[in-house]
Amino acid sequence: MRLCHVIQGSLQLLILTACIHLLKTSNVNLHTFIGCAVREFTFIAKRPGCRGLRITTDACWGRCETWEKPVLDPPYIEAHHRVCTYNETKLVTVKLPHCSPDVSPFYTYPVAIRCDCDVCSTASTECETL
Repeated sequence: MRLCHVIQGSLQLLILTACIHLLKTSNVNLHTFIGCAVREFTFIAKRPGCRGLRITTDACWGRCETWEKPVLDPPYIEAHHRVCTYNETKLVTVKLPHCSPDVSPFYTYPVAIRCDCDVCSTASTECETL
């Protein structure tokens, strides 16, 4: 299984936080769902010098089909690895509460518009294999 973590600015925080927060309950059986979908979740936006702010947003979530099979010619394996990743986003900026005078109170995070199973692109994401 592969995970895809977006590393642009606060995108990394958004994805990493998604791993530890529960997703909104729905009619979909999350244990058997195969595919990529926009899901609502909540995280705490934090910055040194400011209080945290609870934010509910939309992010990509899901499992994509992946497989490998041996072949006789180098590199001796044929692989098909897809991850659930952002296809389209919009950026939202909020003001964090009670910030120190020398700290910017503005916090920008992505909101998922569309998600797809796709190849993990190292140009915009950190791709890890578990």
